[in-house]
Amino acid sequence: MVRHCAFRWAIILAAFAGCRSTSPKNVQPPPMAPATISATKSIVAPSPATALRIEQVSHQESLPAPSPEMPPPVSTGGNDGELSLDELLAAVESRNASLEAMLAAWQAASQKYPQAIALDDPMFMAMGAPASFGSPDVESAYVLELKQRIPWHGKRPLRGAVAQQAANAAFHEYEDARLMLRQVVQAAYYDYFLATRQEKLVQENREAQEQFRATAQARYRNNQTTIQDVLQADVELADLARRAIEVQRQRRTSTARINVLLRQDVSTPLPPARAADPATPLTDAEALRHLALSQRQDLAALSHRVQEQEAALALAYKQFYPDVDLFGRYDTFWQPVSTQSELRGQVGVSINLPVYRHKLNAAVNEANSRLNQRRAEYEQKQLDIELEVETAFLMTKESEQLLVLYRERLLPTLRQNVEAVRANYEAGKASYLDLAQANRQLIMMREKELEALAAYHQRRAELDRVVGVSLAQ
Repeated sequence: MVRHCAFRWAIILAAFAGCRSTSPKNVQPPPMAPATISATKSIVAPSPATALRIEQVSHQESLPAPSPEMPPPVSTGGNDGELSLDELLAAVESRNASLEAMLAAWQAASQKYPQAIALDDPMFMAMGAPASFGSPDVESAYVLELKQRIPWHGKRPLRGAVAQQAANAAFHEYEDARLMLRQVVQAAYYDYFLATRQEKLVQENREAQEQFRATAQARYRNNQTTIQDVLQADVELADLARRAIEVQRQRRTSTARINVLLRQDVSTPLPPARAADPATPLTDAEALRHLALSQRQDLAALSHRVQEQEAALALAYKQFYPDVDLFGRYDTFWQPVSTQSELRGQVGVSINLPVYRHKLNAAVNEANSRLNQRRAEYEQKQLDIELEVETAFLMTKESEQLLVLYRERLLPTLRQNVEAVRANYEAGKASYLDLAQANRQLIMMREKELEALAAYHQRRAELDRVVGVSLAQ
């Protein structure tokens, strides 16, 4: 009889041990309901205007692990043989190690949710008395017990909410890092654009200066001027050669910077940068500030950190309530053979007693302090964003105005001035120094116009980042 009961309990325990909770592959963790943080009472969630809605994280799908090997060189040239900014951005995003690390961190955080809401593993206990086996006085003595802990109502959803909000924050931190990387790439691209355009400008200036030297030499041969004009022309050409060396160094440095972002050899040659014109002018700074408060990824991450701490505070209040251990037991210990009858299974309940209130109160105070910390960080980030948007907007407007000034007033006037001085020099009404000075002014302004164009695009990229969205789209 005893063996029959033991065999029956063994079958039941084996069946229970083989059962495990499963969930459909496409089931997403639920968002934290407002009721789950009702214990916080005075806690106020961030404004809906600044809290972003994101897709729930899938805990069943994972991206392939990135290869640690150095990727092969990438082609970033467009169909016209020029360096494409869009293709460069895509290539860098797919190869950046820091971005891969943050992506892996988000994927790891997204796997915390199913762990947080799961029940603890059931506990199986077996115990026997060796001296009882084969004894003529007592039945074989053994105990079989199966125990499962059931948390107090509401604890598991709150643990899941803490994990989910942490995963959501990690997602937005990854997106913020991606936007910052895009700004770095755009800054490097327009440095390269500036260097390649300046190389071309130096070549054009050299050709113009050689024409001026030929004019001075012809006038000198005709005894219309002195050798000083020819020597001054040689000085101007030597200065352009010096400038060519500086520009070549800038181009090689900017090339190496882009190659490092692409994780390829720093000396890998790149095609010329594609020409870029200013985008549509911006007029409304206030609208951009409001847009930034709804689109900034780092602000959204802080919003989820606040919600994470709200759930953590509610969970700390739940620790004042006990958990329940349910168990089933079968005990044959020290039953005399003469009085042995069919035994009955036992069921019971045990609970923990949360009587150490100092510890529990300290946990609540800790959670409340961390919530206040996150709230303060969130509010300060809002102020910082408004300042960043205003500053970036003013810098971008400054570049727009400088470009208009260079292109519509300074450069046309200086070109006319150079032509007038050149005609006067050929007619003997001006000195070569006058021509050299006018040409130097034109060269300087052409370089400044290129610098202003590159600075405009870099500042526009910074404005896109501080707003949190591409304004061109």
